Amino acid sequence: MEDNVFEQMAKRYDTEERIELAKVIVKEVRAELRNSTSKSLIDYGSGTGLISLELSDLVDSILLVDNSKQMLEVAKTKISHKGITNSKVLHSDFTQETPELKADIVIMSLVLLHIPDTNKILQALFNILNNGGKLIIVDFDKNDKIYHPKVHNGFSHEELKQRLSEVGFKSIEIKTFYHGNHIFMNQDASMFISSSIK
Repeated sequence: MEDNVFEQMAKRYDTEERIELAKVIVKEVRAELRNSTSKSLIDYGSGTGLISLELSDLVDSILLVDNSKQMLEVAKTKISHKGITNSKVLHSDFTQETPELKADIVIMSLVLLHIPDTNKILQALFNILNNGGKLIIVDFDKNDKIYHPKVHNGFSHEELKQRLSEVGFKSIEIKTFYHGNHIFMNQDASMFISSSIK
């Protein structure tokens, strides 16, 4: 019975499109996590864990943070189903308050575009990272075809670099790695990965 309810919940969030997109992102992020087996990772805005639970073999520990209890319930069930022993969930919204947490790596995948105050969240994540820690952001390149009052229409690399360095990040690298059809508000779009060191 429980399995059935879980399947339905998971299906509601993990649509086929999301799963496909997550695979592309996971492949790109895995390359960023070489030599991280002793490191702690926070997945901020983790949703149901489509990204970070595919990375659990590469790091020492994972904390999935999201402000949606339902999504974290799905993530929790996945963790127990898959027998993942190094991953936990935390219900929190760092734009409201930043808990006393530290991590070596923070991943934020397709989350930044939903946060109105970009600098505030970048600052919060900077504070959580250990010195020498790494922030990995995956998001959409700026796309002028998109207008939505609640969502950024992607980010230009220059603008994001500027913001990251204002917060205090160093050696910031950004590259576009994927172009897809109808992946951003039903428009064709490209995604970038950015990696910055504290």
